[in-house]
Amino acid sequence: PQGPTPPQVDGWPHIAARRHTLIAAPTGSGKTLAGFLMCINRLYLDHAAGESTSGTRVVYVSPLKALAVDIAENLERPLAEIAEIARQMGMTAPVLTIGVRTGDTPSSERQAMLRKPRTFMVTTPESLYLLVTAAKSREVLRSVETLIVDEIHAMARDKRGSHLAITMERLSHVCRTPPVRVGLSATQRPIDTVAQLLVGTRREPTSRGPDEIACEIVDSGHQRALDLEIELPDMELEAVASHSQMDQVLDRIAELVADHHTTLVFVNTRRLAERLAHQLGERLGEDVVAAHHGSLSKDRRHRVERRLRAGDLKALVATASLELGIDVGPVELVCQIGSPRSIATFLQRVGRSNHTRHGTPRGRLYPLT
Repeated sequence: PQGPTPPQVDGWPHIAARRHTLIAAPTGSGKTLAGFLMCINRLYLDHAAGESTSGTRVVYVSPLKALAVDIAENLERPLAEIAEIARQMGMTAPVLTIGVRTGDTPSSERQAMLRKPRTFMVTTPESLYLLVTAAKSREVLRSVETLIVDEIHAMARDKRGSHLAITMERLSHVCRTPPVRVGLSATQRPIDTVAQLLVGTRREPTSRGPDEIACEIVDSGHQRALDLEIELPDMELEAVASHSQMDQVLDRIAELVADHHTTLVFVNTRRLAERLAHQLGERLGEDVVAAHHGSLSKDRRHRVERRLRAGDLKALVATASLELGIDVGPVELVCQIGSPRSIATFLQRVGRSNHTRHGTPRGRLYPLT
């Protein structure tokens, strides 16, 4: 209703012109749709021109398994709505399908995707590596036209990014024509370094100059209004938090949870996530508090994510498994217990709250030492 956001307005022309593009913008600014909509538009134009839209045309890479599933669910609804509007306009809509390929995907589903390739392949860096390695799945990837790498900044800091960079080159080699690369990033500095991770060392004329990294950079970075506070226990902090201090922190978080629809509580270890979920459950009720971390079984993790989106949970205690751009339903507040170890991580986690275009992220930080 309010029209496209700045990263969408600035990013769509570059993607439509089939240029490698990095979009850097704050959380909640519509980066994901900025990446997907021109791909959907191109498929509709091909269909209207009588060309085939079969085969896998778009690969979307996410660093989190939970985010990959989230995107698949949040892409199905826009695709259905776009198809309905097309029918109202007298157009025939192409049949566009979505497949999720992660470590959680059952083997029967993997085989089905090989037999009948999905238009949009939603995957993780590690699963994409396997897809470009196996002969059958390599054939499926030959028709890919666009590669979308979400939360690319989260992979820029370690070997996972190096591994992904090699996989992207292998994918370009596999495809009939090298796919356009679209990177989606939180605001990062220096942004050129993230662009170089996306496209490598290629240089060509861009809108920024005659001999630049072969990537258009859409930097919509600006500081969002944030509601942040540090809350300290009454007693002075020592090298290790005492039981009474932890109890005070949990009592305070329980008060905040009661005042909000859903609260995400971030901790740094899986063990702490389970323990604090149990202790908050004793204060608020076991049925409205859950834990989420990488060691949970796939079924339990998905069940928790579904309950979170549906608004059934008052509080969810999570590790880094939920810190990236997942659209986690009606979260109104984020609490961080202990140091998140980096400001960027803290802002990323706080950004999960009020995750809308005009929402104000709310975060409370509880130091323990």
